[in-house]
Amino acid sequence: MHIQLPDDVVAELDARLGARQRSTFITALIRLALDDERRWDEIAAVLGSIDGAGHDWDDDPATWVREQRADPRRAG
Repeated sequence: MHIQLPDDVVAELDARLGARQRSTFITALIRLALDDERRWDEIAAVLGSIDGAGHDWDDDPATWVREQRADPRRAG
């Protein structure tokens, strides 16, 4: 694979990391970006999967949240 980067980007990479660390740094950034893209894919896949009504929290969401927090079976 061959990737071209603008000279100013390469200069800043080298100034921050050294020329021998370019690949490691770029690999880490690409992994982070791919993880982010996967998360967005997962979010998009479940959009609309919960009905818009008929939930325990519909009438009073704040009370429902407080009750969930007070439930000793729930962590956190």
